[in-house]
Amino acid sequence: MKSACRRLAGKTLGFVPTMGALHEGHLSLVRASKSRCDVTAVSIFVNPLQFGPSEDLARYPRTLDRDASLLQELGVDLLFAPGVDQMYSSSAKTYVLVDELSNKLDGASRPGHFRGVATVVAKLFEIVRPDYAFFGQKDAAQVAVLRKMVSDLNMDVELVVCPIVREQDGLAMSSRNAYLTPEQRRQALVLNRSLLAIQAAAEAGEYDTAKLIEIGKQVIAEEPGARLDYFAIVDPDTLDPIPDVSRDALLAVAAYVGPTRLIDNVVLASGPKRSNSSLRR
Repeated sequence: MKSACRRLAGKTLGFVPTMGALHEGHLSLVRASKSRCDVTAVSIFVNPLQFGPSEDLARYPRTLDRDASLLQELGVDLLFAPGVDQMYSSSAKTYVLVDELSNKLDGASRPGHFRGVATVVAKLFEIVRPDYAFFGQKDAAQVAVLRKMVSDLNMDVELVVCPIVREQDGLAMSSRNAYLTPEQRRQALVLNRSLLAIQAAAEAGEYDTAKLIEIGKQVIAEEPGARLDYFAIVDPDTLDPIPDVSRDALLAVAAYVGPTRLIDNVVLASGPKRSNSSLRR
């Protein structure tokens, strides 16, 4: 993979890191890369470092043949699908930790998760050395962590964040949606409804963070099949809580539907931009 990427002198290289089980959200990142870059590379690697001991590493969907066919149809130039032993030697002792940010939002709920994410992405960036790397807005906390890592380590790559892709009914696309039964799939729509309720309140003039969060929690509470992990309204870059949404704010929610943990978010833009939301597609 290193050799193939180093032979691209004079061409811009776009990179889409994934864990496979590809859906339209992933494919939208591939299309964004192809529209911007001369060459597009995709990685498929289920990274054990970002899973906790009781999480779904063993059952995470692995559909490499299907994924490769989809990528070939889109005209992806390079596919990198290493094994765990290729990415991590048994004697490896080096990790990448973005301090403070890694303990917020999903980092607080999943200790060690963002250390695993930062470590594997740093390794992938070194292997591929892309000019641009494409990520989805659905993983907003991950984006903040990786932006800080790239800045702090002077990495020569630009992160491009693309909008959340949703099903027609509003559910954010996720590989973990495959875990949901038909009834749980219906229940999962409560995440989107809660965000819509907060967005509507903000557009109507309610800027107080505590009141907006309470609105979202009430919507979640109306769905007995959902169990809230967190609701947060934070600065999109620092992930620190903010008192009001008079400036750009990241509204993030995580909840369990059955045993499956799902996340969703929207950026509430300040001023006249407020109506431009990824919830409305």
